[in-house]
Amino acid sequence: MLAPLFLLWPMSVAITYVVAQNIANVPYDRALANNLSLIASQVQAENGRAALHMSRAARELLRADETDSVFWLVLGSHGEYLGGDRALPLPPLAGQARPGQVRYADDTLRGFNVRMAYTWVDLHLPGSQPPLLIVAETSEKRAQLANDIIKGVIIPQFVVLPVAVLLVWFGLSRGVAPLNALQQRLRARRPDDLSPIDERAAPSEIAPLVGAMNELLNRLSANVEAQRRFVADAAHQLKTPLAGLRTQAELALRDASPDEMQSSLRQLVASSERATRLVNQLLLLARAETPDATGLAPVDINAIASEQTMNWVPQALSLNADLGFEGCDAPVEIMGNPILLGEMINNLVDNALRYTPSGGHITVRVRQTAEHAVLEVEDSGPGIPPEERERVFDRFYRVLGTLSDGSGLGLAIVREIAQKHRAGVHIESHPSRHSDLPGTRIVVTFNYYGTYPADEPETLT
Repeated sequence: MLAPLFLLWPMSVAITYVVAQNIANVPYDRALANNLSLIASQVQAENGRAALHMSRAARELLRADETDSVFWLVLGSHGEYLGGDRALPLPPLAGQARPGQVRYADDTLRGFNVRMAYTWVDLHLPGSQPPLLIVAETSEKRAQLANDIIKGVIIPQFVVLPVAVLLVWFGLSRGVAPLNALQQRLRARRPDDLSPIDERAAPSEIAPLVGAMNELLNRLSANVEAQRRFVADAAHQLKTPLAGLRTQAELALRDASPDEMQSSLRQLVASSERATRLVNQLLLLARAETPDATGLAPVDINAIASEQTMNWVPQALSLNADLGFEGCDAPVEIMGNPILLGEMINNLVDNALRYTPSGGHITVRVRQTAEHAVLEVEDSGPGIPPEERERVFDRFYRVLGTLSDGSGLGLAIVREIAQKHRAGVHIESHPSRHSDLPGTRIVVTFNYYGTYPADEPETLT
């Protein structure tokens, strides 16, 4: 803030100098114009030519200035000399003025700066140009007046500027002091201290800034806490399969017969597959939680669901499950990431296959409503109690009494991907004529392409 003041002061001096010069020229230019009128009254037409009869009184009047020297020159209709100082330079004659119109120019004469006024006098002489009249004077009076104006403006500035600098410096110091104090408090914090800043200690001027910082700190704290829980849960979940792998490997080493070793190795392979699936799900969940992971573009959810369902047909046949797909005849476009949408469908189908008994029915369906595109995956399994339907979306949560293998991450991944697409997801019961079990239907509701909301995602139930 202080640097602009020191930069503006020289600019102010320069502008003041230019303005002072213009102000000083006005009265003295008017005096030059009066001198031109005096000389013009001495020029007459005689015998078809211009003639100058300069009276003694007129000459004395022109030289009556005690400060500056006055020079004049009169040229006839054909450029001939009629009177005055021959050394006086001619002004620029481009775009000649009409007779009686006065023009001004700056030049030098005998090493002195002079201010000139010139005009033409119309004597109504046929076939000839009007005579040219020039009056010039040195610039002593003008310079003196300009200097007086500059002094009257600049000298007070020398007094005001230091006072202004002190006032600005004092005001800035008081204004920046709360920010400096806030800076010191933030620098003194530990790296893991994300507690809100005390807004009561902050002045009202920066209260909105402190409030915004507290909102950011709260979001960061929640994010860090979620990551801590995730790492702790992941470590706990990985600890068991890794310990099992080691135990089974040790048993395989101790087995005496080839049959026992083969059995232990098969268990080892199965355990490693479960551990690999758990790691892959953890990586997928971490990827889905990345802020820029979405990369949304117009996609056909009908085609994606059909393709992913077909990929699961061999697995369904091996489990003696009836896996089907019901889609739409035309493309159903939404804003989405095809890779993440495919992973979401894979987790839904995998979840249904794991919890549906042998001989059960699983259907993947894409349908349309007036406002939304709807993806449904329904099965004839044991269902999910209403009181558990929200908790099953939590990481590593599994309903008590569940016998099927699983990590508790599948539906957490589904919800995370749905939120990235600003889609709603909920669970319903699905009674089926094929089974006495309550069944489960998981419904994901998307906005159509072109109606993608600009605000926060809404939860559709």
